[in-house]
Amino acid sequence: MDSTVICALVSLVGTIIGSLGGILVSSKLTVYRLEQLENRVAEHNNFARRMPVLEERIEQIEHRIERMENRDN
Repeated sequence: MDSTVICALVSLVGTIIGSLGGILVSSKLTVYRLEQLENRVAEHNNFARRMPVLEERIEQIEHRIERMENRDN
């Protein structure tokens, strides 16, 4: 075989390996970032679920304070 053909085949194999390696690394990074985003969304959803409970509790405390203030007057 001619050395030019061998060089071309080695270059082809190197290009294929490099491309596949890049795709795999990029895919892993994308999966990692999606997992992190899912965690942040879950944290936000938990906060959004708890917020109305806190608002209701604050409203109850405000009413209690108002009653105490009216009692003192």
